[in-house]
Amino acid sequence: MSDRTIIHFLLLICLISITLFAGCFSENQARDLYIDAVMNAEMGENEEAIAKLNSAVQLNKKYSLAYSLLGDIYMEIREYEKSAAAYEKATDLFPWSFDDYYNLGKVYQVMEKFARAVRAYSRACELNPDHLDAHMSNAQCCYMIEDYDNALKYGLRAEQIDPDVPRIYQMLGSIYEEKNDYEQAIRYYKRVLERESGNTDIMTSLAIAYIKTNRKEPAKELLMSVVEMEPNNNLAYRYLGFCYLKLDSVDKAIESYGRAVKIDDMDWEAHNGLGVSYILKGERDDGTIEESYKAKAVEQWNMSLRIKADQPNADRLEKWIRGYSQ
Repeated sequence: MSDRTIIHFLLLICLISITLFAGCFSENQARDLYIDAVMNAEMGENEEAIAKLNSAVQLNKKYSLAYSLLGDIYMEIREYEKSAAAYEKATDLFPWSFDDYYNLGKVYQVMEKFARAVRAYSRACELNPDHLDAHMSNAQCCYMIEDYDNALKYGLRAEQIDPDVPRIYQMLGSIYEEKNDYEQAIRYYKRVLERESGNTDIMTSLAIAYIKTNRKEPAKELLMSVVEMEPNNNLAYRYLGFCYLKLDSVDKAIESYGRAVKIDDMDWEAHNGLGVSYILKGERDDGTIEESYKAKAVEQWNMSLRIKADQPNADRLEKWIRGYSQ
């Protein structure tokens, strides 16, 4: 081996050693910055912590812990876009971190990016199959994107994890209602009321499920209890009006629907129901309708269409308006 070759070989060894040392030095610097940032974060010095963490990830672009802490701090100060970006980087670098996927799901849920939240929560549920809130939150986000099958899957798993949480029953009741399984919805709403007998939201939901299964009397009783407890609950008054219509109590239907629109004059569905009630009220024995009640009905339907022109039965409503305006 010539002297020149030996010199090149020694230079190469030196270069490799310097590179390795520089790498270790950078990693050590990044670690020290991370440790300082943890202390800053604990003392509420978020700006200082963020600056040090950003420096740390510049020195070590694979420092998943630094990205994770950035995600935590940005979430705390409600900079959700930055928080999500940091957690995304943390999960890319370390795809076995339950906390990062779970927190990423929470951030996307707050941002109402529910499909992304579902992806994050689903991975979190894979990593920790017994985490109650991950499953409940995933069920809620699946519900928001109308993926009711997966909402049910994660909701039922949440119930298995802890069968003693009333808000799981409430969530499952809502999911079953969307799936048109009203018997199961009724079952779960009743379980909530066993624990929270004065929960007017659940009482109203249960009453609606009763209406869907043609159980008008128990629905009416529940709704009457709701409006007694909450005299300004327009939703309860609206459904109470519907119950009275089905029970052929037209005057009480008019009273209930009228109360609903007085509480909220933007309730287009209550205006529709009030219009129908006026037509029924105006029926004569010969099958004709009193003109004054026709006019009242048309007024309510026109109001409804002004509030929501693209409502599901708009065509039928316009047909009624034309027919009863002649």
